[in-house]
Amino acid sequence: MNPLDTRVGAGASGRAAVLATIRRTRRGQVRRLAALVLLCCSLLAALLTAAIFLGGARRVDPADILPAAFGLRTGLADYVVFQNRLPRALAASLSGALFGLSGALYQRLIRNPLATPDIMGISAGGGAGATTALVLAPSLPLGIPLAALCGSFLLVAAIHAISWRQGVDTYRLVLVGIGLSAVCVAYTNYLLTAADQHSIAIAMRWLVGSVNGVSWEGVATLAVALVLCALGATALDRPLSGMVLGDDLATGLGTTVPRTRVATLLLGAGAAALATGVVGPIGFVALISGPIAVRLTGGRHTLVLAPLVGAVIVLGADLAAQHAPVISPVPTGVLTALLGAPYFFWLILRRGTGATS
Repeated sequence: MNPLDTRVGAGASGRAAVLATIRRTRRGQVRRLAALVLLCCSLLAALLTAAIFLGGARRVDPADILPAAFGLRTGLADYVVFQNRLPRALAASLSGALFGLSGALYQRLIRNPLATPDIMGISAGGGAGATTALVLAPSLPLGIPLAALCGSFLLVAAIHAISWRQGVDTYRLVLVGIGLSAVCVAYTNYLLTAADQHSIAIAMRWLVGSVNGVSWEGVATLAVALVLCALGATALDRPLSGMVLGDDLATGLGTTVPRTRVATLLLGAGAAALATGVVGPIGFVALISGPIAVRLTGGRHTLVLAPLVGAVIVLGADLAAQHAPVISPVPTGVLTALLGAPYFFWLILRRGTGATS
């Protein structure tokens, strides 16, 4: 046999083996992701059922709970289940998904697990905008979510402008965000000193982060926001994957890096702001959802799994906030802070010792 034919045949069989290995790897990743999504959805469904049957202090006949959840009862069952427990549980799930998605977007963009909207001050900007609406125009329709969105977008614009030095360095983005976060907190505190006692009580409870008392209007706002943000994240998934290789290589592969960076910053800010506008700045959910998703998926498909992880965290924390012994009832944000603050310090120490995962 001709040696050239032998080499050509060996090369072709080698390429076929490599392609077969790649296909098996991708199928394995898809199966793993599908299993994780199914697990998270099952856990979320179990928590949602528990929230409907257990949530709140008022007792309802168990036979009336499921019909009331579908709006088929009146009186006490309708008020407790359909007007309180169900919107609260759905708001916890949807807001957790938005916080998880926003954190995953920022962490992928900046390639740093500490870079999340709450750490960089985006949530503080949304909180400042929402507090402005709470104190100065509490009766404005959709005033709080819109004010939170405006506050977050203004802060993103300020961070991007101050960080610009013939380009944007991600390290400067984080440092500038932390500095402007302190400015937003100071502004929020100033507003509270000028408000009346009723507004202060509402604002303080909201600033801690709580899903208690969320209406169906708030649930609808969160649902629409999640759909729109999920569509935007799907469009940004491929460009962000290219930017993992670095800005120069991503540009060489056809990614418009500045446009992708600005779009990701705005989308992550919008997701966090709309969730903040309805339930308040529930802390650390954006921080811990992404790394958990990374560990579960091996670093891939975090934009798919992180929202589900965030939904499970917030809904589980809300159940614990209502029913945990000794500490309950407390606002949901208190529980997420108790979970997230130790993880935050552990993450800082781990990175300080040179760990990479």
